[in-house]
Amino acid sequence: MAFVRENFSKLWAEALGTYVLVFAGCGAIVIDRLSAGRVTHVGVALSFGLAVGIMIAGLGHISGAHFNPAVTLALAVGQYIPVTYVLPYWVAQVAGAVLAALTLDRLFGAANGLGRTIPAGSTAQAFGLETILTAILVFVIATMALNNRAISALVAPAIGGTVALEALFAGPITGASMNPARSLAPALVGGQFDHLWIYLTAPFLGGVIGILLFQVLGGQAAANQVIL
Repeated sequence: MAFVRENFSKLWAEALGTYVLVFAGCGAIVIDRLSAGRVTHVGVALSFGLAVGIMIAGLGHISGAHFNPAVTLALAVGQYIPVTYVLPYWVAQVAGAVLAALTLDRLFGAANGLGRTIPAGSTAQAFGLETILTAILVFVIATMALNNRAISALVAPAIGGTVALEALFAGPITGASMNPARSLAPALVGGQFDHLWIYLTAPFLGGVIGILLFQVLGGQAAANQVIL
């Protein structure tokens, strides 16, 4: 409880940012289905990317704007944040995601899928793709947010752009989750858990690979730059 009191604003920022990510991104999927494709696949990808970029710009100075359990774990493995932050951040992120899925359920009903992620290809294909996608995302996050030579004004658009890019080309195969909270929430609220294990494992593996790749290639965090 002491940790929560001391880091209340950070946890609220993580919950809010993840809420907006799931509400906007999964909401775009639901509305695209209800409107017979008027949002389009491109619109869905941009909704996820824009939501991430906007929330990073707005909340990054408060919590570091992880909005993703895989990102939080990767930063802890890389020793860029204390391990003690991992579980509280996960709880906040999942809470925000679930609240967003509940909001979509109340507005549109669970019958529309709530934007849940389902692989279109094989299990191995989905697992491999989600791992690679998350590794790329975390690598970009590290190079932009932890590199003292990066241009700070480009952090939000670069990371949001990466999410949008990956959703554009990989979304039709796996849903391009890259985020366990984003996939867990619609599954929990809708009561549909098939293939969920892929999205609760592959992004964590990919995140660790991404942060290790950053370190292997000589990435150095700024002296006072920790993503919190």
